[in-house]
Amino acid sequence: MLSHVYVGINNFEPALAFYSALMEVVGARQRFVDTTRPWAAWQPAEGTRPLFVIGAPYDGQPAACGNGQMTALMATSREMVDRAYAAARAHGGACEGAPGLRPQYHANYYGAYFRDPEGNKLSVVCHDAFPD
Repeated sequence: MLSHVYVGINNFEPALAFYSALMEVVGARQRFVDTTRPWAAWQPAEGTRPLFVIGAPYDGQPAACGNGQMTALMATSREMVDRAYAAARAHGGACEGAPGLRPQYHANYYGAYFRDPEGNKLSVVCHDAFPD
């Protein structure tokens, strides 16, 4: 359904460090980094799409966060959610909701919410039931 997600950033090096750590935890592999543009992208470990891209806005204007916008990354386990949240916080991310169940969404929804160093809101979510 998705081809790619593009998140605008202003300070490339801190954003690259933040997203590199986060994408490693969720199992995405880096597709490219170009510090001259600047932009970088990651893709699923298996397959080429969707891409997750960070970079300076194409129009040359400063990047700004949108109200109500959030990108949610899929986790294959609750432990992966916990590790992704820890990696995000260790690399300058701000808490928007610690890892935990969110039964208001559905019984097995386990997620964490945070903002990147630029203020973009992200989530990492596992939809699977807790293993017996």
